[in-house]
Amino acid sequence: MTQVSKFKIVNIATSSEDPKSSILLIYTGGTFGMVYDEEGSLAPFNFSLVLEKIPELHKLDLKLTVISFPEPVDSSNINVEQWKDMASILKDNYHQYDGFVILHGTDTMAYSASAISFMLKGVNKPIIFTGAQIPIGATRSDARENLITALEIASARNGDHAMVTEVCLYFNYYLLKGNRAQKIRSSNFAAFESENYPYLAESGVEIVYNESFLKKYKEEELKYSPELDPDVAILKIFPNISPAVVKGILGIEGLKGVILESYGSGNTMNYDWFNDLLEDAIQRGIVILNVSQCIGGSVIQGRYETSKKLTEIGVISGLDITTEAAVAKMMHLLGTEKSVEQVKKKLSIPIRGEMTI
Repeated sequence: MTQVSKFKIVNIATSSEDPKSSILLIYTGGTFGMVYDEEGSLAPFNFSLVLEKIPELHKLDLKLTVISFPEPVDSSNINVEQWKDMASILKDNYHQYDGFVILHGTDTMAYSASAISFMLKGVNKPIIFTGAQIPIGATRSDARENLITALEIASARNGDHAMVTEVCLYFNYYLLKGNRAQKIRSSNFAAFESENYPYLAESGVEIVYNESFLKKYKEEELKYSPELDPDVAILKIFPNISPAVVKGILGIEGLKGVILESYGSGNTMNYDWFNDLLEDAIQRGIVILNVSQCIGGSVIQGRYETSKKLTEIGVISGLDITTEAAVAKMMHLLGTEKSVEQVKKKLSIPIRGEMTI
């Protein structure tokens, strides 16, 4: 188990002796924490000095504590070990804080938000992922607004309980359900969307919450499940994909699960060789989950002749789950469930609100 003592911990003073909320800010790395050095190149800065870059944090009336990874991690390098680190920090500090904000690089933020949602069951406090497209050291950076609003959301109350009680992602004025978000743009501030689930909140002059879609508060005990099985692959089909490519992926040594990225509403080539390779893999115990390549819509196996065979051979419909959530959920279930049948059963139903039945 990861020990929090390996991380850098800094308490930040607020402008109030009786702050309205206590927030743990977890800095993992990413574009957010970059500044320009003397030579004009971007380099990570000491994140404990965040108040120097965003003095407005003093005005939020929060007890703010920062925990930084020992070395900032580019989100392209994020893997299951960093997911375990994040989940461990959250678990170890869960009862000491009212809310949590995780600063993370944008490229894999949706994967990490999904993974944390599965690793921590019974969350009833805000866990908000955010980051930036432009570094905090740049003049036009989106870092300030994203962080300040994420902290405001993490401290918001609805009576005796937090307004937000789940893992979310805040970016460019919108709060998204964490395991429903996807990064779909790299060249503007509106990097993330949630095509199959409504926005949870919109930030403008005020923060307006879409309360009918917020997870309702429920008194639960937090359960921590760090077990993740990384023996998962993505098989994205495309016109003229060869038998050798499909066979190569399905034949990976130790492979246990495959995310099949299909066309449209779950369609694939209706070739005998393709279906035979999938069926052989399933008979060898490999779990195959069908997810659409489209960012919106749902898999409906059997709607067309080209997907009818998938149901017959045992491919599981992922409905409207995202690829990011599918990968994290597959790793979680393969790591925690005792049988392939239980993995298949739970893949076909929502366990953290990640899909719609």
